[in-house]
Amino acid sequence: MRIEQLEYIEAVTRLGSLRRAADELHLSQPALSETVRNLERELGVDVLDRRRSGATLSERGRELLPLIIGILDAVDRLRRAADDQHHTTRMLRLGTVNAATVPLMVPTIREFRATHPVTQVEVVGAQQAEIHRGIQEGGLDLGLVNYLQGDDLPPDFHSTPLLSGRPVACLRPDSPLAALSTIGVADLLTEPLIVMRSGYLMHRYVHRLLAGRTPSFSYSTDGAEMGKLMVAEGLGATVLPDFSVIDDPLERSGAIVHRPIDDATTRILLVLQRSRSGSVPPAARALHRIFVQQAAGYEAQSHDGAHGAMLPDSSS
Repeated sequence: MRIEQLEYIEAVTRLGSLRRAADELHLSQPALSETVRNLERELGVDVLDRRRSGATLSERGRELLPLIIGILDAVDRLRRAADDQHHTTRMLRLGTVNAATVPLMVPTIREFRATHPVTQVEVVGAQQAEIHRGIQEGGLDLGLVNYLQGDDLPPDFHSTPLLSGRPVACLRPDSPLAALSTIGVADLLTEPLIVMRSGYLMHRYVHRLLAGRTPSFSYSTDGAEMGKLMVAEGLGATVLPDFSVIDDPLERSGAIVHRPIDDATTRILLVLQRSRSGSVPPAARALHRIFVQQAAGYEAQSHDGAHGAMLPDSSS
């Protein structure tokens, strides 16, 4: 059974003639008649009484007509709803742990905006556990999270690695540590240390790096962006992935600089994730694709190709 078969029955009933219905539907009368007969054979019911004076509904056809009209009304509502959804602003919600929000996210959203001018993007800063919960519950479409190389990726998400970098000390240019080519743990302990709160990957990394040693003074904050601002204001140093600092506006303006941590083995990965269950809106797929493209360009420009993604893409 096809929707157009039901539409043909409605037209014949309304106009009282196969010929007039064929004219309105821009069909030949034999084609219309054969389509209706195919439906009758499928239903096992003669829906129309065909006479020389015209075609009218049979008794069985009158019993079926309310159902036919109901189906056509439901299809019409579905089509209108789909059309309204197509033309209505769609809100995409992106969760992020704040690393690389400026150097990667800003050009990504700018390009997305150019191709999807009516789709809004809401950026939600949160910890990894909150982002995962938001994706699972449908409150977030995509999430940007960090992993240390070797961490297991959660099986409930499609995971696409975007950037791979190394930990760096983020400093003011006038800090004594800025004169060093690399920063060791003993060097970090000489300045107040700005650390991420528990629940952030960089909190776990710094805790492992210090191995029980305590800085002279420390602050705790939420996210890389606030950490960089605190560094720029002279409150101390912080440790971040290099891709969170390179090409950041504060670095471009000379307010902050970065130096590699004396840790040749650790790599930090920025991963874009979405749910494995349910359908993905076309706009979310487009934003995902632009993130991947922008990340490739960012690494080529800022890292000279030295850092490659070190996790397989599980999004396929």
